[in-house]
Amino acid sequence: MTKSDLILILAEKNPHLYQRDVERIVATVLDEITAALARGDRVELRGFGAFSVKHRGARIGRNPRTGESVRVSEKAVPYFKTGKELRERLNAI
Repeated sequence: MTKSDLILILAEKNPHLYQRDVERIVATVLDEITAALARGDRVELRGFGAFSVKHRGARIGRNPRTGESVRVSEKAVPYFKTGKELRERLNAI
């Protein structure tokens, strides 16, 4: 499912809202999740899951093409952990 698919589904389920308003709502929710993660906060959506940031330290990597050692700087990566309800619904299939 893409972002535009989600917008279409939400617009169909909520005919009292204009599609442009649904687009703004979806964009706002995603922007707020992104902003919270950028601040280092954790975002928990009960029953669905939790987004957090994991930090990877600097290390020495290897260029797979040449085999040469390459310095990889530290970085922050997004992490998602599924909620109990989502896991149960996926495994009920």
